[in-house]
Amino acid sequence: MVDPFSLADAMGPAHVTHIHVPSAGLKAIVVVDNVARGPAIGGARMAPDVSLQECARLARAMTLKNAAAGLPHGGGKSVIFADPRMPPAEKEQLVRCFADAIAHITDYIVGPDMGTDETCMAWIQDEIGRSVGLPPALGGIPLDEIGATGFGLVACIDVAREACGLQLQGATVAVQGFGAVGKHAARFLAERGARLVAASDSKGTIIDTGGLDVQRLIALKGRGGGVLDYDGGSKAGPEAVIDVACDIWIPAARPDVIDERNVDRLKARLVAQGANIPITHAAERRLADRGILSLPDFIANAGGVICAAAEYHGATQTQAFAMIDERIRANTRAMLDRATAGGITPRAAAVELAQAR
Repeated sequence: MVDPFSLADAMGPAHVTHIHVPSAGLKAIVVVDNVARGPAIGGARMAPDVSLQECARLARAMTLKNAAAGLPHGGGKSVIFADPRMPPAEKEQLVRCFADAIAHITDYIVGPDMGTDETCMAWIQDEIGRSVGLPPALGGIPLDEIGATGFGLVACIDVAREACGLQLQGATVAVQGFGAVGKHAARFLAERGARLVAASDSKGTIIDTGGLDVQRLIALKGRGGGVLDYDGGSKAGPEAVIDVACDIWIPAARPDVIDERNVDRLKARLVAQGANIPITHAAERRLADRGILSLPDFIANAGGVICAAAEYHGATQTQAFAMIDERIRANTRAMLDRATAGGITPRAAAVELAQAR
């Protein structure tokens, strides 16, 4: 077992809670990393193979993300050890049990993450009255449904592309993880004239250098299918998306998908991190050495938590999208200016920015 306090520093973690309710089959962890700016906001991730280390690293990413975005919130994260594809009734029982178990952690506000959605947040809200990313019927802004994170990611790309001499019109895009974040990023980029040439999910990769039909892919996923069900293009294994030459490469899946072993396979001009901690620090340095601009996760994918915080404080969806656009564009410019002036990587510049705030 990895002790998150072995990674501790002046920023956190503030506290760690292990949850085990054998009668309900619940095993979970909550890491509240830092509450200097206010109560922590961070998603509840559900997967069979989550870990304490993953939770602690994600919680730190949320601390940096919320600070960089100027939100009155600290960072936290929770993980539930379970298969999110379990029968709906069983999932509801498990999520409600989790909610009851964290009722006393009043400095942690739960949001959706991989394996959980707005329905799960409604169950948590019903139990303890403390969640974000709620269904519209409960006064929430369904951030995954409307693509808040993908929208913010494209705002970040739109600012950073200038540093790469890149135009979105005609730019080629590959998305690893065509899910809640990846599909909306592809949709918003396609609306700006970009061309999706590859998309992957857990089952495989679909590739078409002439361009994939983004709306058709989204419809397939909405019906429970996968990218390999797409009619046309060429099909390959999940990791093949790493090898597809493109202008913009978007990791929007699990942590550490790019590391020292495969980083040199990337053939892109710009990497926009749609997932949290998708690239190891050593791999990021290698990208910098190769002249590939990598936009760090807690700057690029902050749209979701900005939307969640806006909802928590009573904003409308229109106001939330305006806040996402304004803050992510400003932070991307500030990060790139600081990186250029200091001769440092974008991540180092982003960390300085977040720590100062």
